[in-house]
Amino acid sequence: MAYLQLQGVEKTFGDLRVIKGVELKIEKGEFVVFVGPSGCGKSTLLRMIAGLTEIDGGSLVLDGRDITKLPSSKRDLAMVFQSYALYPHMSVFDNMSFALRLANVDKAVIQQKVGRAAEILNLTAYLQRTPKELSGGQRQRVAIGRAIVRAPKVFLFDEPLSNLDAALRGQTRIEIHNLHRSLGATSIYVTHDQVEAMTLADRIVVLRDGQIEQVGTPLELYDHPANQFVAQFIGSPQMNVVAARQLPQVPGVPVDGFIGLRPEAVSLQPAGQGGLPGTIDLVESLGAETLVYVTLDGGPQVIARQATRTALRSGHKVGVFIDAANAHRFDAQGRAVRSA
Repeated sequence: MAYLQLQGVEKTFGDLRVIKGVELKIEKGEFVVFVGPSGCGKSTLLRMIAGLTEIDGGSLVLDGRDITKLPSSKRDLAMVFQSYALYPHMSVFDNMSFALRLANVDKAVIQQKVGRAAEILNLTAYLQRTPKELSGGQRQRVAIGRAIVRAPKVFLFDEPLSNLDAALRGQTRIEIHNLHRSLGATSIYVTHDQVEAMTLADRIVVLRDGQIEQVGTPLELYDHPANQFVAQFIGSPQMNVVAARQLPQVPGVPVDGFIGLRPEAVSLQPAGQGGLPGTIDLVESLGAETLVYVTLDGGPQVIARQATRTALRSGHKVGVFIDAANAHRFDAQGRAVRSA
């Protein structure tokens, strides 16, 4: 039996059905990321697991115990919010120990647990400071530390990096990954950022309109997307999708279907050296890689990724080569068409 099971979980607000019979199994020690566009239901689903939003249908089972109707305080879960939710007048130590003090845990045990969490999170030197004396990244670590000292069965993260700048997001992402590994914890993490999902997750759950589109490892979703939505949501820059009639040289696609090409499956040569003729719209020189936006003659725009730098510039004519062996095929409804 899975450690955490969502069995036909439903949520409605009035006449609006926002979570539609979600079925999901999460194993002990897994890091699972819920990802999807705004409004897809990922935060609502996390709050239902946490007990902050009532489950209207289905059941939730944790470690063999049905917790569907239990209040959040009885579920043995700990949640880390986007907004930190720290008490501004309390020290870091008091914020991290608050739940333990409410539970009348022995002072020596509190000291030990907070000390250990602070050591893991590099907060030992800040235990007597208040939140206003900390950076955004340090405040988020305090919020994580508050969850750690409770030793929950599952950690829940609701877009915890959204309020941080780009540099801090990258740094804190690494810290969360290392923390998960060192604790051997079971974690569920919500984000709209597919790069976060790809770098953190053991498995990704892609949601759309309150339903699961696909569940799998990051590379399973990248290499074998179940449909066009997943294909274009996972990967940055997103997959090129072209109507099959515009690329007849790629076989095995329904005539009214679509062809998906990762940017690395598109390569460029100078004009006159073969390939489909096209004109460069934009060159993004990113140092370690180059992204080139090309409009095919009489056709769509595609993005090519190359690991080398280029002398090509906007307006240059080029030949565009398609790696048909690594093309993804979709029918008219956007479902993946697998090779026989």
